[in-house]
Amino acid sequence: MTSENQKIKIRIADYKDWQSIIDIYNQAVLEKDKTADTQPITVEERKDWLQQHSLYKYPILLAEINNIIVGWCSISPHRPGRKALEITAEISYYINKNYRKKGVGSFLIEEAISSSRKKGIKNLFAILLDINLDSVSILEKFGFQKWGHLPNVAEIDGKTCGQFIYGKHI
Repeated sequence: MTSENQKIKIRIADYKDWQSIIDIYNQAVLEKDKTADTQPITVEERKDWLQQHSLYKYPILLAEINNIIVGWCSISPHRPGRKALEITAEISYYINKNYRKKGVGSFLIEEAISSSRKKGIKNLFAILLDINLDSVSILEKFGFQKWGHLPNVAEIDGKTCGQFIYGKHI
């Protein structure tokens, strides 16, 4: 796929990529409408989460343009250890603010859906702030539907918002 005449490459993240993953995530934190974290985080704070995604079934996919990480998408287990739920996973994605609206998110989500199907995952869901309209838009573009709404469960800078659960049977 090309984006402004630049080829987007997808690969699986490893520990050398952790700081770039956190840097992109922290951009979203500072925007105040993309995630429920309210303060930037460190690699050390998310080390356990990052290590869990080195597993083959639950990767963090990276999007690169000219060898620069411009976005990522994680596939996470839903309720780990509960055998019946192994066919369901959570998808999360974050794009460097300088590369949004250029096809990076779409490319990552397409790859995540395809990869998940191959690994026996039959359902993907995303949990997002209900004020994150960009995320709602891209999920609906890929056929995700609103499976639930948790009203007024988050407070960011004194403002209350809810969370949507969007899902797709893949």
